[in-house]
Amino acid sequence: MRSLLKNPLAVFFLLFFGEALVFSQSSPDSDLPPAKTVEIQQLETIRYGTENEIAALIQTLKNENAFYLDDELIVLLQSTKNRIILSGVFSFFGERGKEGLEERAIRAVKERNDEATETVNAALDYLGKVRAQDAVDTLKDLIDRDEPRFMGNAIRALGLVAKVPEETADNTAEYLIDFCTNRNPGDENRKEIVTALGELGSRESVAFLSEIAVSDEERLSLRMAALDSLAKIGDPAGLEAVLTALVSPDPNVRSSAIAALGPFSGQMAESAILEAFRDSYYRTRISAAKAAGERKFSEAIPYLRFRAERDEVAAVKDEAIRALGAIGGQEAALVLADLFGERKNTDRVRLLSAEMLIRHNADDYAEKVIREMDEAKTKNQTTLYNGFLRILGNARTAAVEGLARRFFSSGGVVEKSYALDMTVNNEFRGLAAQVKELTDEKNGSLARKARDVIQKLGLD
Repeated sequence: MRSLLKNPLAVFFLLFFGEALVFSQSSPDSDLPPAKTVEIQQLETIRYGTENEIAALIQTLKNENAFYLDDELIVLLQSTKNRIILSGVFSFFGERGKEGLEERAIRAVKERNDEATETVNAALDYLGKVRAQDAVDTLKDLIDRDEPRFMGNAIRALGLVAKVPEETADNTAEYLIDFCTNRNPGDENRKEIVTALGELGSRESVAFLSEIAVSDEERLSLRMAALDSLAKIGDPAGLEAVLTALVSPDPNVRSSAIAALGPFSGQMAESAILEAFRDSYYRTRISAAKAAGERKFSEAIPYLRFRAERDEVAAVKDEAIRALGAIGGQEAALVLADLFGERKNTDRVRLLSAEMLIRHNADDYAEKVIREMDEAKTKNQTTLYNGFLRILGNARTAAVEGLARRFFSSGGVVEKSYALDMTVNNEFRGLAAQVKELTDEKNGSLARKARDVIQKLGLD
């Protein structure tokens, strides 16, 4: 190495292509400083990088589910007004419901004349996703000023942040109903208000929403939104409007009405759900499956099996399978096992059925899914193999410990990554040695993931 460094041309090439080389440490007699770890390089990007470099870094952190730089990003946002950075970080935190930026987001809304429109709307979305209760007054003030570029985002955010306590939800519902009735907010914002009322969950909204849901003079999209909001509120007083909408000549309204039956009890609601499985409009059948799953309606299992096996629309099959998983119990599990085990079924049906079994009955079915995964690999059924691999990676059962151990020993990069997921999801501390072997920088992204697993399991 020392003789190599005496050659200026060699030094040039080493420096120029240095980023492509990964060293865990410099040799004792090297004149070069130790190479920087990926973590240090990413930290420096946040502190000194351009907007595009930081945006690319945030996307990388999203892809890798890496959150160790959150505190640095919070510090960054306190001083910057760069719209790309602000929007990117608000989105990154908002998607996870991660708190810490509420004060900066409220400031962006209050000082909106000094911020880019994109930044303010990103801040509004963030406040809604983290349900920042301190933002209620700020949001109402913004809505009162009726600034078109912010109205939709502000109304959506208000519906989310004012949900608790109950008194705040009731007062906010009355405020939005009054605004909708007396301020002529326009069609799009009326729909936003109707949706926000559902998020608030206040009984004060039921009469207002019911009137919209049954009115043939209202736009279809608004009636559908009203039905959805009645379902979210789930107050028995809203059932009559939902049942009235079931006989609408418009299939979209019927579909929304069926979907809205989920939280309502009673024989009339259950009979309507079963009848909806016969509707020729596929969205109505999808809604019937969703409603059956939501209320864990075991009498619908034969209908769901028929739809999962024979419906002409793949999306209906999907929803029927999800409903079987939601209903649970031995009868539903046996149906799912049949769908998963029948190799003549499409990959889509088999994978979704396996996912439901692993999600709800992992101890009983993990070994069977492992066998089918190995069979798929033997037959070079790549899509099926990768699908089973993803499902088992999320399994929470001791039955996958042997599979994780096998992947650590002989799997490729993807298999080892899923083995790390299995290890952390199930706290397989007996695999600590295998995890630590992956922390070497030569393993690239696996190294950081392995270090995260070690930290989460307290294996330092």
